[in-house]
Amino acid sequence: MPDQLPHIRSVRLTLLPFRGDDAAEAFACITPTLARFMDWEPAPSLPAFPAVWQGWLASMAGGSEFVFTIRRTDDGLSLGLAGLHFADTPAPELGIWIREDCHGHSYGREAVTAVADWTMANLSPSHLVYPVAEQNWPSRRIAESLGGVVVGQTTTPKYERLIYRIPARGAASAPILLR
Repeated sequence: MPDQLPHIRSVRLTLLPFRGDDAAEAFACITPTLARFMDWEPAPSLPAFPAVWQGWLASMAGGSEFVFTIRRTDDGLSLGLAGLHFADTPAPELGIWIREDCHGHSYGREAVTAVADWTMANLSPSHLVYPVAEQNWPSRRIAESLGGVVVGQTTTPKYERLIYRIPARGAASAPILLR
C-alpha cells in the first residue's frame, strides 16, 4: 500500500484523492438518471452528503479504498469520481461515474484506465474486478477495453450486475504519478 494517497495524471485528466472541498461539486452532478447505475444510493441532499463521503475518507485513511475526484487538466472542471475499492486485497474493484453533460468524450475510459494502470504498477493485484449494470453499455465497453471478461452475475435491488475480471498487466497508457 502506498505511504501517501496517489495523484494520477493521464493525457487529459488529473485524478486527485477526494476531499471534503470536492463534495459540493460532486453532489451537484449526481442526477437520478446517473444514479440508476450506481451501487449506492446518493444522499438526498447536500447537507446529508457528508454521511457518505466521510466514510470514503475513513476508508482511504485505512488504505482499503481510494476515491478520486476526476478533473479535466486544462480547466479543472470536476467530471465525476473514480473509485478503487478493496484496494488492500488481491482483486481490487474499479468504479466510475462521469457527470452526464460530459458523457461521450471517453473521460470514463481514460479515468478507469489511469486508475487500473496505477493499481497494476503500485499494488500488484492478481486481477481487477469491475462490476457494472448489465444495461450500462458504456461502462461495459470500458471493462472490455481493458481485457475484461464477464465472470459472474448478481441481482442488486436496482439492476442485474455483471462482474468483469480484468487481467493483471503492465501499465498500458502510462499514467503519470504526480505524488
